[in-house]
Amino acid sequence: MILKLVFDKVFSIFGLILLSPLLIISGILIKIKMPDGPVIFKQKRVGQHGKLFTMYKFRTMNVSHAGSSVSVKGEKRITPLGATLRKYKIDELPELWNVFMGDMSFVGPRPDVPGYADKLKGEDRSILKLKPGITGPASLKYRNEEEILAEKENPQKYNDEVIFPDKVRINKLYMKYANPLTDIKLILYTVLGKEIDDKYIKERVIEKSYTEK
Repeated sequence: MILKLVFDKVFSIFGLILLSPLLIISGILIKIKMPDGPVIFKQKRVGQHGKLFTMYKFRTMNVSHAGSSVSVKGEKRITPLGATLRKYKIDELPELWNVFMGDMSFVGPRPDVPGYADKLKGEDRSILKLKPGITGPASLKYRNEEEILAEKENPQKYNDEVIFPDKVRINKLYMKYANPLTDIKLILYTVLGKEIDDKYIKERVIEKSYTEK
C-alpha cells in the first residue's frame, strides 16, 4: 500500500505536468463551445471506507439537463464536444488532482454516486476498503458501457441489475489478487485503449499476476 501511495503521488504530479497542454486546450474548448456553465464538473462520490469526496471531471453535458444517474451514448444532454471528450476519456483527466490529493488512486473501483454503495451487502462491502480509481479491471471490461446501455430498452435497470453487480464481482477479484504488476498492466491497457473480458481479467491480469508475486 505504501508503494501504491508513492506511485500515485509521483505519477499524478508527472501526469498533471505532462498533460497540462491538453488540459488547458480542453478547458478552453469547453468554455468556447459550452459557455453556459463551468469548465469543471464537480460531484460527490463515495470514496474509501464510504467517505464522500468531491470528484473533478471536465463538463461534458448541458447545464440544464435532466436524466438518470447512468449515461447512454447519443443522449441529447451530452454535447458534441462532450461526446468526443468522453470517447477518448479526456473528461477524466482532472481526476489526476483527486489522485494527488489522496481521494483516488490510479487503479481501483470507479467511484459511484451516493446510493449505490448503500446497495452493497455482506462481503460485497469489502470493496469500500479500496480507494476508488481512474481505471481498473471493471472499468476496462465496460470501457464501452455507454454503447452497451444505448442498446438496452431500460438502461437504468440493466445497469442496476447486470452491470453494477458484475463490477462488484470484478472489483472483489481485484482486491484479492492485486499487486503492483497488476496495476501497471491495467494502466497500460487503459492508455492503449484496450477493452478486456472475464477470461482476460482472470488469466492475464489477475490470476497470472498473483502467481508471479
